[in-house]
Amino acid sequence: MPTRTLGRTGRSVSAIGLGTWQLGADWGDVSEEDARAVLDASAAAGVTLFDTADVYGDGRSESFIGGWLAANPGSGVTVATKMGRRVDQVASNYVLANFREWTDRSRRNLGQDTLDLVQLHCPPTAVYEDDAVYDALDTLVEEGAIAAYGVSVEETAQALTAIARPHVASVQIIFNAFRLKPLDEVLPAAQAAGVGILARVPLASGLLSGKYDEHTEFAANDHRSYNRNGEAFDQGETFSGVDFTEGVAAARRFSELVADEAPEGTTPAQAALAWAAQQPGVTTVIPGARNVQQAESNAASGRLPQLSPAFDAGVHAIYDEFFGAAIHERW
Repeated sequence: MPTRTLGRTGRSVSAIGLGTWQLGADWGDVSEEDARAVLDASAAAGVTLFDTADVYGDGRSESFIGGWLAANPGSGVTVATKMGRRVDQVASNYVLANFREWTDRSRRNLGQDTLDLVQLHCPPTAVYEDDAVYDALDTLVEEGAIAAYGVSVEETAQALTAIARPHVASVQIIFNAFRLKPLDEVLPAAQAAGVGILARVPLASGLLSGKYDEHTEFAANDHRSYNRNGEAFDQGETFSGVDFTEGVAAARRFSELVADEAPEGTTPAQAALAWAAQQPGVTTVIPGARNVQQAESNAASGRLPQLSPAFDAGVHAIYDEFFGAAIHERW
């Protein structure tokens, strides 16, 4: 598994990480046994970054990881958590007192005295522009509650604002073959500034696996059912904001591209992860996994050889045909 330096944290992490939203909530039910097996399989396959959040299952995901860390001392895994979605989404809630409360809760859940990386969890735009927010985060570093901090964003403009801040270690942003806008400015800016990029939703909520059709149904407690049009949170988080039927059609084309241009035996999901991970400026890609097979398959994508220019051109052609006009300017 290739490794990269995670921006200003100075930590070495795997090119393919593990997103653990699935282990907490919003993707149907995942048992504690299955969650532990996913963490075990990911680490065994060379994954050294777990991404979580205090709001995933109201701390369930963090607690699973905390238990795993306790059972695997010296694992070398970096845990990136997020904070800020447990309160009303107004800028006035992003203050030091709340930051202390939230990080103390995450420290208990994860069993860590000092959190490796804490990311603001897609807060209101004004938060990214507020000097006092960064002063408060610097205070947490000085106090030893956190080792480093970053941001998670919905929009590229928010990412660029954060990258310009001198102590922001990383930016987490939606980036995949159906969401190409970060290629324009965000990835080059992060690379120039030495800021890490965590690419989330790398499979467009599973669309890029090629396993869905127009008739696929998801469980009622799966965000792909209840947030398809942004009913519960930002629409861009579910299927990357693309129309599901259009996404299924584009995914068929993507699967054909994989069959024509990717190494033999590569699945569409693996090709999608490898393509994202191989883009200059991307530090790590954080797909989720609901079972051991998915975890192992995701990790294997980090060991694929460099994809061809023809494959990259095909990704851009599909995006331009299906999504460019509808998606590119939105996020």
